[in-house]
Amino acid sequence: MALSYKARRRWSLVVLLIGLPLYIVVAISVVALFDRPPFLLELLIYVGLGFLWMIPLKSVFLGIGKADPDADEE
Repeated sequence: MALSYKARRRWSLVVLLIGLPLYIVVAISVVALFDRPPFLLELLIYVGLGFLWMIPLKSVFLGIGKADPDADEE
């Protein structure tokens, strides 16, 4: 079942306003459990985690910046 444009738009807002800050807190907490790695490794970990959150949500954000394809063009 595919999400409509409006549903994808609403879910993308929920993810960005609620889910992403929670993901950031969890990622920082998990990394803080270990000894601090060298700077470049720590940077690589955070960049990797920054891309990792997008992979399962790719379909939600697909086409959100474009005009509604179901709307009448007037």
